[in-house]
Amino acid sequence: MKKNNLMKLLGIALVVAIMSTGIFYGLFVNKLSSSTGSGKTLVVAAKTLTAGTVLHATDVKTIAWPGEVLPKGAYGTVGDVVGSTVFDTIGEDEPVMESRLATNHSAGGAGVPSGMRAVSVHVTDSNGVLALLRAGQKVDIQVVVLHKDNVNGAEVRTALEQLTVLSVRSTPEITSQGTNLPSVTLLALPNEADVLAAADAGAHIRLTLRNPLDQASRPRPSLGVEAIMRTSGTNGAAAEKIEKGSSGAKD
Repeated sequence: MKKNNLMKLLGIALVVAIMSTGIFYGLFVNKLSSSTGSGKTLVVAAKTLTAGTVLHATDVKTIAWPGEVLPKGAYGTVGDVVGSTVFDTIGEDEPVMESRLATNHSAGGAGVPSGMRAVSVHVTDSNGVLALLRAGQKVDIQVVVLHKDNVNGAEVRTALEQLTVLSVRSTPEITSQGTNLPSVTLLALPNEADVLAAADAGAHIRLTLRNPLDQASRPRPSLGVEAIMRTSGTNGAAAEKIEKGSSGAKD
């Protein structure tokens, strides 16, 4: 009798074990399927890609990506990277990231589009503006020349408008030659880069911060202290009068 009861208990235990295993397996398979079934793919290097390599379709491959969203800066299809140039070596099976490629839109994540230049200039008497500056903001460039032997004393001109800020170093840098002024790195066209280099080498540069929605431009004659002292008022009409009085200067 006891033996029959034992056999029954063993049979029930076996059935329960089989059912538990089936339930666990079903849940595990469903979980695994849901984690790999998003349909997303991630572009990785098919081999080690050295700096300077222009990517072809055979240089990369895609692997399944379990998440619904790719990592920031990653690519989902081979066509997204073909034609780009490797900026920094990428190992085999390593994800191909935007920060490692030079494209027509940016150079190795530095934010320098094709045909543009990143230029750093030292700025003076703009500490208040520097405290407000962030990457992506727009500024105008004022060039100030001090004339020690001229009655004007100083001459200023807005040389460039609507340049994009890439980065800001607001604290002076101590070097072996002394202390440098704070610097700002700007995005500029090649000819604007030359203007910035000349101004940085031979004059003082000041920055004016623009409203991000302000796309207006204006004539940019040079202005001296003497011209300011000859005018009265501080409103827009007075400013326009100053500019007209300086019409002899270059635009």
